[in-house]
Amino acid sequence: MTAFDLSGRWAIVTGANTGIGQAIAVGLAQSGADIVGVGRSAMTETEAEVKAAGQRFVSVTADLSQSGSAATVLSEAMAVGATPDILVNNAGIIRRADSLDFTEEDWDAVLDTNLKSVFFLCQAFARAAIAAGRPAKIINIASMLSFQGGIRVPSYTAAKSGLAGITKLLANEWAARGINVNAIAPGYVETNNTTALRADAERNADILKRIPAGRWARPEDMAGAAIFLASPASDYVHGTILPVDGGWLAR
Repeated sequence: MTAFDLSGRWAIVTGANTGIGQAIAVGLAQSGADIVGVGRSAMTETEAEVKAAGQRFVSVTADLSQSGSAATVLSEAMAVGATPDILVNNAGIIRRADSLDFTEEDWDAVLDTNLKSVFFLCQAFARAAIAAGRPAKIINIASMLSFQGGIRVPSYTAAKSGLAGITKLLANEWAARGINVNAIAPGYVETNNTTALRADAERNADILKRIPAGRWARPEDMAGAAIFLASPASDYVHGTILPVDGGWLAR
């Protein structure tokens, strides 16, 4: 057994159907974890890849923007035998518009999914872990906009900045109770959320010019950081926001 071995552990991964969530779920499975995938749509491809790695996969259908969904997700996961070991809060949405035109509906939709649901999933998960007397790992998926302002995504910036703060607060409260709370801040990644940016030739060129690595990230670039933060290798890491950004913040 190595410091990065996740054998015998369960990982609950939200938004596991595609992109970063899928890549993290598969990476954790390849390190020995069984996976509970949480999302609104089918996770057929993720399930196939997790099973190809020799691990179990359970699908939980949930709309995380709805009140009360967190408790339901945890109860459904544990009802099928999952243990509260690892939680990856990856599910998220984005809305783009100039701040002068941004609607209250788009503000609420993003905050409910990207921040409110994350807090209450963390709460439900931590309660279960503490009740079971198990050490646990929580990994939140932050953003470059946890550090920077960005443009035309006010609710997303607010949510991801808030997520960085919540990650630190929960680490302060729960570190002594055996729960590590940390976050990964992906750089610019080739996912559905960034299709509009990559389709804008000028914005795409401006972004690439600033990335020292010279390319957009691929979802699988996030898996290694997730394995580290989910594993015993990170047992003394609490409240950190780990950028995986190709050097973007260093430029």
